[in-house]
Amino acid sequence: MNRSNPAISGRSNGGADFLQLDPADAPPGGLADWLTDRLRTAISTGHLPVGTRLPATRTLATDLGLSRGVVTESYQRLTEDGHVSTHGRRGTVVVAAPMLGDVRTSEGPRSVGRKSLVVADDVFDRLRDLPARIDLTPGVPDLAAFPRSAWLRAERAVLADLESADFGYGDPAGTPTLRRAVAAWLAQYRGITADPDDLIIVAGVAQAIGLVAQMLDRHGIHEIAVEDPGSLGSRQHLQNWGMRTPPIPVDDRGLQVDVLRNSGAGAVMVTPAHHFPTGVVLDGERRRELIQWATDGGLVIEDDYDAEHRYDRPPVPALRAMLPDQVIYTGSISKLLAPALRIGWMLAPPQYKEELIARKRLADLGNAGLPQLTLAALMESGELERQLRFLRRRHRTRRDAMVAAIRNHLPTATIHGAAAGLHLTITFADRAEGNDTELAAAALEAGVKTHPLSWHCQLPHAPGLVLGYAARTPTEITEAIATIAKVS
Repeated sequence: MNRSNPAISGRSNGGADFLQLDPADAPPGGLADWLTDRLRTAISTGHLPVGTRLPATRTLATDLGLSRGVVTESYQRLTEDGHVSTHGRRGTVVVAAPMLGDVRTSEGPRSVGRKSLVVADDVFDRLRDLPARIDLTPGVPDLAAFPRSAWLRAERAVLADLESADFGYGDPAGTPTLRRAVAAWLAQYRGITADPDDLIIVAGVAQAIGLVAQMLDRHGIHEIAVEDPGSLGSRQHLQNWGMRTPPIPVDDRGLQVDVLRNSGAGAVMVTPAHHFPTGVVLDGERRRELIQWATDGGLVIEDDYDAEHRYDRPPVPALRAMLPDQVIYTGSISKLLAPALRIGWMLAPPQYKEELIARKRLADLGNAGLPQLTLAALMESGELERQLRFLRRRHRTRRDAMVAAIRNHLPTATIHGAAAGLHLTITFADRAEGNDTELAAAALEAGVKTHPLSWHCQLPHAPGLVLGYAARTPTEITEAIATIAKVS
């Protein structure tokens, strides 16, 4: 029987409710190609988000009036690409989307346009919306620990002192009060000496990345090298503004600066105090190499990720403290208080400051003034320091619970980044490269949400999982790791 055209086979091809698929749209002789392309597109646009179970091959074949072999062949191609995985009775599940780089089609690779990239890059939003009994998503702080009473007291005090004129439009670079408070905080906790007038208050590190990318693009810099492994979210923000993101490998000493130098990139984004996702600290020799690279004309974008959240190691000074004229420094309050505040800060070399302020003005006219003043009051009163000390004790207990659970239930896994941060990364020497997406999908189906390490890699890397612990109780953490062990 000729499977390539339903008209020849004599079967009904009225189409399926699933994705409104209609075999009549397929070109002659290309049913498997057509179905594969339609499913790939649905995965890349988010119509089939990670965790979605595809229809059984027999069911979809019946609905489409096709031979089951056509559907089986299509699913097999998606499996080979790493987009779906088959889990026996659990069926075929979407485990990854072609979010970055090229999308394959039956005509060969094609470049993803800006619109397609933006749609596909909502994977984090879609994952956030998927239900899970225990959420171990990395980067999520302990939102239940938000100091509501202290915030309300500070906000009432701020409101009592505000004059009517203070409710108008403010300085797009931020309120002077918060910039003074942040300057004092950075001097005390990050070793950075900065004039408050040099600080720019932004809507989190994400906005800082976007502003920097726009500015550098105008200056003729069209690529920013990134750590690998490295944050998928940061990479998405850079690519959204048209930046290429060549990967620079990270080992147990941090960014491999010799590879950076040989890459020819003029700018690099790093997380030197606590690398995401491995937790590595950029060691002294590599810091000196990076400083020399920057002194020779390179630009460093420093994301001071999780710098304050440390438990078993001494503090690490910010790169900005050593090389202010070649480092754009970014930080935020998202992991210490809450991402919902959307308050971060940026320090730029003098030659970039005014242009970044102008871009901030055009972006949103500046952050909301009242939250800025309230945060400044928390910083000045010592409440924020007390919150940090409280969180360190709480996080250490949860970190210890996760380490113990991994050693008990996943004894072959290697643990990375336990000395600081809000997450652990584990890698598996006994699993095939890239199949951590299958494990993450199986864990999600069993009620535990996490990130496959491969999401955060452009280069080949050992498979693993990135496991957030800050927002979960020790009991939940232990249950979650036991569940992952059962499905692994």
